[in-house]
Amino acid sequence: MQSIERYFPELTERQRRQFAALDELYRTWNARINVISRKDIDALYEHHVLHSLGIAKAFPLADGTRIMDLGTGGGFPGIPLAIMMPGAHFHLVDSIGKKIRVCNEVIAALGLDNVTTEWTRVENMHTNYDVVVSRAVAPIEDLIRWSKPLAKRLICLKGTKEIKENKYIEIKPLSNFFQEEFFQEKAAVSVLL
Repeated sequence: MQSIERYFPELTERQRRQFAALDELYRTWNARINVISRKDIDALYEHHVLHSLGIAKAFPLADGTRIMDLGTGGGFPGIPLAIMMPGAHFHLVDSIGKKIRVCNEVIAALGLDNVTTEWTRVENMHTNYDVVVSRAVAPIEDLIRWSKPLAKRLICLKGTKEIKENKYIEIKPLSNFFQEEFFQEKAAVSVLL
């Protein structure tokens, strides 16, 4: 939690409470339904929450933006971003129902009113969004293919070794924003679709 406050000192008291609540919520739900590696739960804030917030640092999104989180899993990056950007609307999508259940429980416990969820495959989605976000779901080529019919822009979190540069891709290394070693080979990637 300290790393969140260090990199985002402008948090409101409500946002601080919501971020602080994530630890207990994810530990409780992860004991029932494995959504985060049990070995990684102690690194929740650095490896999952702060990593998700790399999108907010690299490519800030305006209030009113409609965002789909493709393959949200346990709610990453969507839930941390929804806390950080209460003026944007997030729709979290995953093909695994038990993961959407965890998302719904966390969303309700945090009182997030800017988030909806859906248990479906991305291929079945027909709603348009301004942006699709994603983290650790699939190769970037697949993310582009799935996102193209749904949005104007894809923003995803990738390892720097996975990214092939081209004129449609903007890459921002997360080490530009966060000092922890975990971020040395991680990047936020924006693709115009």
